[in-house]
Amino acid sequence: MNADTLRFATAGSVDDGKSTLVGRLLYDSKSVLTDQLEDVTRASRTGTPDLALLTDGLRAEREQGITIDVAYRYFATPRRRFILADTPGHVQYTRNMVTGTSTADLVVILVDARKGVVEQTRRHAAIAALLRVPQVVLAVNKMDLVGYAESAFAPLADEFTAYASALGVPQVTAVPISALAGDNVVESSASMHWYDGPTVLQHLETVEAGHDPADAEGRFPVQYVIRPGSAEHPDYRGYAGQIAAGAFRVGESVTVLPSGRTSTITGIDLLGRPVDAARAPQSVTLLFADDIDIARGDLIVPSADLPTTSRDVEATVCHVADTPLTVGRRVLIKHTTRTVRARVEEIPSRLGPDDLSQRPEPGQLVANDIGRIRLRAAEPLALDAYADSRSTGSFLLIDPADGTTLAAGMASPVPRTGHLAPPDPPTASASSIT
Repeated sequence: MNADTLRFATAGSVDDGKSTLVGRLLYDSKSVLTDQLEDVTRASRTGTPDLALLTDGLRAEREQGITIDVAYRYFATPRRRFILADTPGHVQYTRNMVTGTSTADLVVILVDARKGVVEQTRRHAAIAALLRVPQVVLAVNKMDLVGYAESAFAPLADEFTAYASALGVPQVTAVPISALAGDNVVESSASMHWYDGPTVLQHLETVEAGHDPADAEGRFPVQYVIRPGSAEHPDYRGYAGQIAAGAFRVGESVTVLPSGRTSTITGIDLLGRPVDAARAPQSVTLLFADDIDIARGDLIVPSADLPTTSRDVEATVCHVADTPLTVGRRVLIKHTTRTVRARVEEIPSRLGPDDLSQRPEPGQLVANDIGRIRLRAAEPLALDAYADSRSTGSFLLIDPADGTTLAAGMASPVPRTGHLAPPDPPTASASSIT
């Protein structure tokens, strides 16, 4: 992760002011182009710029005054670059919120100072905890409507912080704001002298960007095998892809999964030039001392620290399709660049939407449900625990009939024996996939 770039998402209940906050951040940080501002001013009903329209770009969003899709925006200040995902607040679009937050280093969760912590606020905190987002900012919005009173802010901040901490969120920073008026968004508020903390932007500019994928164990999913066969490079054979985690060095012994064949890295090409080492998330080409049968979907790892491979997969998934996910359903698992056939063996529980408690859910998950599942794959997969690596601990479930995405998954830890040790009561062995 580039420390100069922060990926963050905004979340919160409907009408808490997410889009207005994002618009205020863009506007006050001078990140809005003139033609964009003119377009928003024309679309506004009051004749003055409605900053929420900077992100609510769909016609349905502007008509209903809600966020439906995930709106990505890129902006920068002299101190840092930002990749922002403005996610929907309505429960119907929980799956969109999961998508937008899955790669975030930080989530800004808004609450209305008049309404306090509501069910959707708790749901978004739970999703942030589930997705292992290391930083959460609680933005208590619409302080102008409660007289900028500290007594309206402090109890909400304490309640939310205690709740998020109980879910496992490592760090919560609470900021009282008025997105509409601009208080404590980019500039400090003159109306809240009792608050001496950072503004939202000041915090975003200075917070640590999150876990560096290069600190994890080396994982290199092969995307493409390069064999030019030209007169200049008659024997060149390289394996191209993006390093998903960790680092690789010339001279290092590596193993190719699932075959188990080993070799030594003799060269690393980065942007057309040789380098001695490379790290995540750089895209490189690896060269080996031996000619090995390697194809797209294979995983190259350091021989000194091999991951566990298994056909049994236990995970937490967010179901995103309109058709239910049922026990016995045949699916495809897409993990990094590898796609294999699998079957849903069990759906033991659905997670409570606001506290992650496990609730019995016999047989199926429907759209926006988050639940625990067990899969049996046709071939072994080298899934890391999602808690250890987002990139190699996540996967997609795909409908083999039409290629639509069914669910986004986060793998649970697998013991070194290669067998599952599920936290739920053990079940009968899964039959093989045919």
